[in-house]
Amino acid sequence: MRVPELSYEQLSPEQKDIFDEITAGPRGRVNGPFLVWLHRHELLRRGQALGLYCRFNSGLEPRLSELTILVVSSHWQAETEWHDHSVNAIKLGVDADALEALRVGKPAKFKKQDEQALYEFVSELLKTHRVSDPTYKRAVETFGQDLVIDLVGIVGYYCLIAMTLNAFEVPLPAGASNPFAQK
Repeated sequence: MRVPELSYEQLSPEQKDIFDEITAGPRGRVNGPFLVWLHRHELLRRGQALGLYCRFNSGLEPRLSELTILVVSSHWQAETEWHDHSVNAIKLGVDADALEALRVGKPAKFKKQDEQALYEFVSELLKTHRVSDPTYKRAVETFGQDLVIDLVGIVGYYCLIAMTLNAFEVPLPAGASNPFAQK
């Protein structure tokens, strides 16, 4: 990792406060990009608050949130992000064959209509920086406008996560292999 991992003893009172808040919450630990953001405790405080909404409290069901995270992860080739979320997505019922296509950079074909609509929306947004009228219309028809807003928020948050992981070379957990090296 390009920044030193801080021990609890090295933390300022403000850093300890947000560290303790995170470890007491649904995440249970400070890892991944949070290890970088801990150096800037206010970034971690605000980022983790947005992340709690995006990951645990948005209107999208967890299966679709996890799929969104993996589409972003594949786009950025963020191996730690993929590692942390692919097992969850499969447990929640996301099509494993389509995820494998996504992982290796091939077009994915999901069996569930909502997964395919989500994949097309997020992929188009990431690749073209826009969403065409037909893709937008399908997403709104599938999820409703409010959930499309949540969807874009999740994409943005996990792009920040992926960029942090990649820019600071946050390593995979010990023993894990890079899922994108296995194409």
